[in-house]
Amino acid sequence: MNLLRRKFLLLSAAAAALPIVPPIVGADTFPSRPVHIVVGVPPGGVVDIGARLIAEPLRQRLGQPVVVDYRPGASGNLAAEAVVKAPPDGGMLVLAGSYNAINASLYRNLPFDFIRDIAMVAGIMQSPLVMLTNPAFAAESVAEFISYAKANPGKINMASAGNGTTPHLAGELFQMMVGVSMVHVPYRGGAAALADLAAGRTQLMFANVGLSNGFIRDGRLRALAVTSLHASPVLPGIPPLASVVPGYEASAWFGLGAPKATPADAIEVLNKAVNASLAEAAIAERIRELGAEPMIMSPRELDAFVAADTEKWAKAVKFSGAKVD
Repeated sequence: MNLLRRKFLLLSAAAAALPIVPPIVGADTFPSRPVHIVVGVPPGGVVDIGARLIAEPLRQRLGQPVVVDYRPGASGNLAAEAVVKAPPDGGMLVLAGSYNAINASLYRNLPFDFIRDIAMVAGIMQSPLVMLTNPAFAAESVAEFISYAKANPGKINMASAGNGTTPHLAGELFQMMVGVSMVHVPYRGGAAALADLAAGRTQLMFANVGLSNGFIRDGRLRALAVTSLHASPVLPGIPPLASVVPGYEASAWFGLGAPKATPADAIEVLNKAVNASLAEAAIAERIRELGAEPMIMSPRELDAFVAADTEKWAKAVKFSGAKVD
C-alpha cells in the first residue's frame, strides 16, 4: 500500500507541475454531434468542391463528423431556408455565396431575409471574375472597349452563365458604372457561354477565372481585366478593371453561415477551425488552383462584407431589371 501511495503522490505532483491550458471557448457544449454543411447546388462544380474541401479538415479539428448535405434548387435559396429554420446550435451550416447576396433583391418573395436570418461564420474562398472578349473583337483594352461600346450602343452581345448569376450582374454593374448599353445573352451555364464567345457568336463575357483559364492560355479568348480592386495573383499581368473604372469590384465568394441565434461561442469555434484549415499550405494551394484565394475573415468582418455585397448587387439588379418570381 505504501508503494501505491508513493506512486499516487508522485503522479499528483507531476500533474500539478503541468501548465494550465485554458479550455476552448464552448468546447464543453460544442460540437457534441455531427455538423452538416447544406449545399444549394448538385454535386460537382466549384461550390461543391469548396464544401468538400473544408469538410475534412473541419472534421479533424472539431472531432465530429462533418456531413455535406445537398439541397439544390432556386439558386441556393432552398438550402438557405433550411438553415434559417434549423435549430441555432451550430449543427447545421449553409454554404453561402455571392448568389445569396444577389438573390436578396433578385427574388421578389423570399420567405427569409439572408442578412437578418443568417449569421456568417467563416469565409472559404473568393475569386475575381475576368472580363473577356473574342480575340477578333476590335478592342484590345478596357479603355478601347468602353470607347467602342459608347460609339455602338446595343451592338455588343454580352454572354453570361445565366440570368441573375454573378457573371451576368458583373456585366450589368459594368454597364451601370460606365454608361454603356449591351445586349445580354444568357446561357445555361458558363461553359456553353464561353464556347460561343470563343466562336465569335458573342463579343463579351464576365466569367469565372477557373472555368476560363484554359481559353485564355491557348489564345481562344482575350482577357482585358480582372474584377478585383487590385491585380490578382491568379491572373498575373492582367490589370484590374478598377484601374480604368474606379471603384469597380465584383467577385464570386463562398463561406459558411448559421442560423442567426447561434451562440457566439459556437460561431467562434467554427471560425477558428475554418481559418486554421485555410492557412494550411495544401488547402490554400488547392483553392488557388480553382482560380480563387482563401477568404480568412472574422465573423464580424464577414457579416459586414456580405451586407456591402448585398447592397452593391441590389443596385445592379435594379439597373438590369432582372427579377425571378
